[in-house]
Amino acid sequence: MARYADPGALEWVESGGGPLIAVPETVLPFWAGADSEELDTDYDRACEVDGYVGLLPVGDSAALVLGDEPASTSYLPAHGAFVRWSAADSEDDLLAQVPAALDAAVWEPEIRWDVPGPVVLFDSARPGAATEHEEHLRVALAPGPYAVRAAYTRPGPETWVGLVQLRRLAH
Repeated sequence: MARYADPGALEWVESGGGPLIAVPETVLPFWAGADSEELDTDYDRACEVDGYVGLLPVGDSAALVLGDEPASTSYLPAHGAFVRWSAADSEDDLLAQVPAALDAAVWEPEIRWDVPGPVVLFDSARPGAATEHEEHLRVALAPGPYAVRAAYTRPGPETWVGLVQLRRLAH
């Protein structure tokens, strides 16, 4: 995993150019990435997601695609948000701007994501079964429904950040 500070406050996941995807651990083996016999691979399906986020069926669940640009991404449990680093002078500068970014964000419409438990964030071109050998980030989510909203904002003159915030819904 990429680190931007020494020792670094967060673990960051990067892609080779395509979207990142958060797949529930229970269905990781069903995500084939770009390695598929099918004409339209899972990776192709992820690339077709229009906008900042979208859901794709995987096994008996759904994966959350983080679309738009392939920015380095981490998860901040205190804010319930994936943070996508587009521009900042340092990790410290970026993290200091997150509260302002969350407050100033103009959010896209929410989508509902039913999660069976923890998810794994990784490059959508990779097969889910190979994540233990690839760059990834495990996000410990409680099972249940979540409202997912996304925005892209500039909380400071040199800081641009994408946000994907998760809010647990009552059953």
